[in-house]
Amino acid sequence: MKPKILLAFGTRPEAIKMAPLAILFRNLNEYFEMRICVTGQHREMLDQIMEFFDLTADYDLNVMRPGQNLCSLTSKIINDMRPVLEDFKPDYVFVHGDTTTSTAVALASFYNGCKVAHVEAGLRTFDKWAPFPEEMNRNLTSKLADVHFAPTTTASANLINEGIDNKSISVTGNTVIDALHLGLEIIESRPSEYIDKLKETIDFSRPIILVTGHRRENHGDGFINICAALREISLNEEVNIIYPVHLNPNVQKPVFEFLSDLPNVFLIPPQPYESFIWLMSMATIIITDSGGVQEEAPALGKPVLVMRESTERPEAVQAGTVMLVGTDQRKIVDFTHQLLHDNALRLSYSGISNPYGDGHASEKIIRFLFPEALKSYDEKKLISVDE
Repeated sequence: MKPKILLAFGTRPEAIKMAPLAILFRNLNEYFEMRICVTGQHREMLDQIMEFFDLTADYDLNVMRPGQNLCSLTSKIINDMRPVLEDFKPDYVFVHGDTTTSTAVALASFYNGCKVAHVEAGLRTFDKWAPFPEEMNRNLTSKLADVHFAPTTTASANLINEGIDNKSISVTGNTVIDALHLGLEIIESRPSEYIDKLKETIDFSRPIILVTGHRRENHGDGFINICAALREISLNEEVNIIYPVHLNPNVQKPVFEFLSDLPNVFLIPPQPYESFIWLMSMATIIITDSGGVQEEAPALGKPVLVMRESTERPEAVQAGTVMLVGTDQRKIVDFTHQLLHDNALRLSYSGISNPYGDGHASEKIIRFLFPEALKSYDEKKLISVDE
């Protein structure tokens, strides 16, 4: 009998990072019976990722409701997962990272006697309030999981220090790198209206600074400082700044107040995955508070300024692929100036090994649990949307 595998996710980042694993399980369909369950925690953004990677949900919980809070969302996911688990009876339920979906699905799986495999396990800031609620989500999921796929040795050490059996841990790299490589291949193979529109409106012959920012800990004075720094950069450097602006009003208000009148600042809507990774590949410098970008940018050899005081991804800081600048206006401006005008410093980033893996995390995950499944596939391109 084929092992039954259920992949459950609900947000855009989860979908991106689980997509290459889902494609690999699908391409090994003679060995596995795989199904996908989405909660719809990010509805439109989730659907776009599913379409881009040519994935279809077997179960769609569609849990989001107006005015919903974390308590009601968590309880709804737990309740709605029960019939899914009873119907499919999976051998393993794969969850990802630190979302409410991940923790609620892991708890429901535990209640229903299903083994839980946690992808991107072991990230920690050691402050339960930062980021909130993600830090506690990933801690709780670790307690519920039977198997832990840590992206780095640091993440693995965190789990071992918490008393988790090291035999249940595998260091695989991060599947976000698998997704990035696969996504760029897809972009090269087919046209994109989103990318064509960017090319029509922005001069990419100038140095490009790509900015993303949305985290709630930066709301208020943090975003005011960030926007002041970006304004100063735009007025003093020969660059184009591209900022896909998050829809949260706490982000939109300061961004448009400080930056909307500047001709070399392009405030654009949040981008689909395909155009965003293309923008990353075109950027000279990336300024962000995103966790995922801290992992993806080093794979493209891009220097990153991280607008956070701490990060659950210390490996990038230690490797030198990212610099923590917080929301300090002076640091953001000064480091950007250095990177723009010191070619040797900027180019050094492309030579630093990415601490988050080589783009084969999905294969390592499956090989850890099911080594027999990959024995005849060592010479085959395992992750392909064409199969």
